[in-house]
Amino acid sequence: MLDVFAKVVAQADARGEFLSNKQIDALETIIKDGNKRLDSVNKINSNASAIVTNSARALFAEQPQLIQPGGNAYTSRRMAACLRDMEIILRYVTYAMMAGDSSVLDDRCLNGLRETYQALGTPGSSVAVAVQKMKEASIAIVNEANGVTAGDCSSLISELSVYFDRAAAAVI
Repeated sequence: MLDVFAKVVAQADARGEFLSNKQIDALETIIKDGNKRLDSVNKINSNASAIVTNSARALFAEQPQLIQPGGNAYTSRRMAACLRDMEIILRYVTYAMMAGDSSVLDDRCLNGLRETYQALGTPGSSVAVAVQKMKEASIAIVNEANGVTAGDCSSLISELSVYFDRAAAAVI
């Protein structure tokens, strides 16, 4: 896994070029947003259990067939697996957010996830809905002014959205 800085340097090195002004400006923006990025990840981490639990509740309220006999989240063992998977996806989204790069999310979480769910008979569309619910909850938490360094967080919210959207798309 490369963070955004190492990735930019590796790309420039592969081309045998100096870093461009555009690349340096982009890295400078990441540095300026560093405290907001840390605060955002910390807020999500601190609320991870509530994000997962509330998102699962909302999913099951919309799709009660999942928790009825024969449903993919029926029995406590299957429910626990569902919550575990949601937590893992959320954790890797925060890793990507921290690194400013989706490669850790892609490589260690999403690669092969769709095929795994298909093999288990898990409806990918339901997993995608759960991921979207975690996205909404995470964005709401990050948008709360308390505990986040003052300043515009719109670019971080946009970046966070991309990571959740990637995860949702990967399971369908």
